[in-house]
Amino acid sequence: MTNTTTMEDAMPKPRDNTQALDAFLARKAEIDTMLARLTTLSADHFNVAPDDIHWGHVGTLATYAELLKRITDAAFHEGEHAD
Repeated sequence: MTNTTTMEDAMPKPRDNTQALDAFLARKAEIDTMLARLTTLSADHFNVAPDDIHWGHVGTLATYAELLKRITDAAFHEGEHAD
């Protein structure tokens, strides 16, 4: 009995990443939606009229900025995520 392998048999088969790609695109869409909502909220000064701003609003924005910094540090390999 002879065992013949073709060049096609020897080449690795590409992985089917369809499910991973679909999940990735779904997560990306979630992020895009959140970013668009944040951009709109920021354009409206986070729903606070200039005359109504107090230090509590400053603290709220500081919290938002801290959370976003954690995300950008991770995404751009900065801060504690630096190589």
